[in-house]
Amino acid sequence: MFDTIIKTENLILRPFELKDITPTLEMEQNPAINQYTNDGGIKTKAEVTQLLETLIKVDYKIYGFGRFALELKATGAFIGFCGLKFLKETNEVDLGYRLKMKYWGMGLATEAARASVKFGFDTLQLAKIVAFILPENKPSQRVLEKLDFVWEEELMEEGELIHKFGLHKKI
Repeated sequence: MFDTIIKTENLILRPFELKDITPTLEMEQNPAINQYTNDGGIKTKAEVTQLLETLIKVDYKIYGFGRFALELKATGAFIGFCGLKFLKETNEVDLGYRLKMKYWGMGLATEAARASVKFGFDTLQLAKIVAFILPENKPSQRVLEKLDFVWEEELMEEGELIHKFGLHKKI
């Protein structure tokens, strides 16, 4: 079972729980948040429930890791998610993050992503982590650059141009 909790200066990264359904749905229904996700966001409580149950029952149990729910350490408020996901179709591990809009521009995505990458390399002993973003998502690109990810290639996914970035573990 995946029970890792990571504490950073401002955040608590913890496994998702079913209590996170409502705040996740609230976040996902904001069109500004989903403009760069290439998935259109989650529209219903049933979709969020299915997503979290899959995360908890599949990713956490089978792979031993998955995306973390993010809490603001000072208040305990749910502010989004960040973490790693195993991509079965490509045999890669993807870094992903999404924060509620009111927490943008505060360095929290970078803080959470840095902690997730450290967990991937130090605890999971991964050799490489990838990330996929839409080319126009400059804030996400800046997060990746701060973590030393490098651009690798352009891909087409569901009719959208996607940029793939990668980071290799430093030996």
